[in-house]
Amino acid sequence: MSVESGLSVLVVVHNEEAQLSECLSCLTSADEIVVVLDRCSDASKQISSEFTDRLIEGVWPVEGDRRNSGLDACRYEWVLEVDADERVPLQLFNEIRTTILTATPGYFLVPFNNFVGRRLVRYGWGGSWGVMAAPRLSSRGSKRWGSQRIHPSLELVGPKRWLTVPIDHYIDKDLNDMMRRLSRYTDARAADLIESEEKMPSMMWTLRRSLGRFIKCYFFRKGYREGRWGFVIALMAALYPLLSHIKVDIARMSGD
Repeated sequence: MSVESGLSVLVVVHNEEAQLSECLSCLTSADEIVVVLDRCSDASKQISSEFTDRLIEGVWPVEGDRRNSGLDACRYEWVLEVDADERVPLQLFNEIRTTILTATPGYFLVPFNNFVGRRLVRYGWGGSWGVMAAPRLSSRGSKRWGSQRIHPSLELVGPKRWLTVPIDHYIDKDLNDMMRRLSRYTDARAADLIESEEKMPSMMWTLRRSLGRFIKCYFFRKGYREGRWGFVIALMAALYPLLSHIKVDIARMSGD
């Protein structure tokens, strides 16, 4: 497929009818919108078709595989990846347009404003529990996702560069939503570990790792400045490896 000069926006969704329209309505400044519909049984397809005819339907149990399928389908030289719970301001599109006019191939990290409900939570993110920035803008061939169910690895080509205008990320609605996310993440991480047949470290090592994540998020990443939310985010970051480890142990014992 030939590559044209311009900007594609890629959105990968699974049953996101509640927030998809608001997401896609922010993306009309792009040269094309590509939506990957992964096993959608709700109105995600109908909503997407109101904004684009570039729809790709399929079944991808592995997150990295479906994201790579979307990257391969994009027709333009530069691709901005956006999730359904994110909102891209017009100022970011303006910055991207100006940047890619003279940019050499590679990738750019885009900062995030992370919201819990309608509260902007600036500090404490990390440890597989939210990020402050991610390489979301890339030229064709400069980014590939790994074959993991959760937090897939990235293969990036080119110098590390930054944009300045953040994407608004509505990461969780409330504490219950955050706890459900923890359950999904640890289920997926445990499945990845089981499939890889990776030898698990000792529980004591995992406990130390969990404590280290809490300290890093709460103190070094200044989660304490967010009050209770900073504590909760640090706690979730700490629980992620611990619960994943426990779920692997339970699954392997059940299989004996």
